[in-house]
Amino acid sequence: MGYCMVYRLLKSALFAFVITGTQAQAQDVRITAEMPAFSVSINGVAIDISRIQDTSNRLDTEYAQTSRPCPPFCVQPVSLAPGVETIGELELLSFLEEYVENGTGFLVDSRTQDWFARGSIPGAVNIPNPAIEPGNPYRDEILLALGATHDGDTWNYDDAKELALFCNGPWCGQSPAAIKYLIIAGYPQEKLHYYRGGVQMWVMLGLSLTSPNS
Repeated sequence: MGYCMVYRLLKSALFAFVITGTQAQAQDVRITAEMPAFSVSINGVAIDISRIQDTSNRLDTEYAQTSRPCPPFCVQPVSLAPGVETIGELELLSFLEEYVENGTGFLVDSRTQDWFARGSIPGAVNIPNPAIEPGNPYRDEILLALGATHDGDTWNYDDAKELALFCNGPWCGQSPAAIKYLIIAGYPQEKLHYYRGGVQMWVMLGLSLTSPNS
């Protein structure tokens, strides 16, 4: 094979390599290789979750902060209590699809209302953790809204919703406190799920948040 022919083949191969590489770089920022984005319908409202497509994007919010005084902002355990499942982002999406979409569960933002108003995970409802403290006069109303029933002092949780709770991140104690209060109330631990990564990990992965004050 002559030098010119080898040169042309090499040039052609390099061109194909550059084109293929460019195409690979131009691929969408997907959630997984098989899931470019995620959609569910909750109470007739379409919920769409995707990742930021700008690969040069950097965090410039409070979630870029690495160090907070402990207490109260201490690293939380992975396992909160026997029977309580700790989940990640993909499991949270599955929870939305399996439970929230058909009305058998709630994704619960346990943060205070001012944090919730800044933006939350799409599909979440806000139940601030102090609202389910044992001494809160409205706690029983919240338990009833979550599907529990009671006769006198006896609570029944057979029809209670599956709950996935989160707060600001692995350093946030608000959802662990909410889960503790629910367990004190007798809520079945196998119906409780803990997204430990919280909003900080959610935004670090470039996933969708609700618009502030939406």
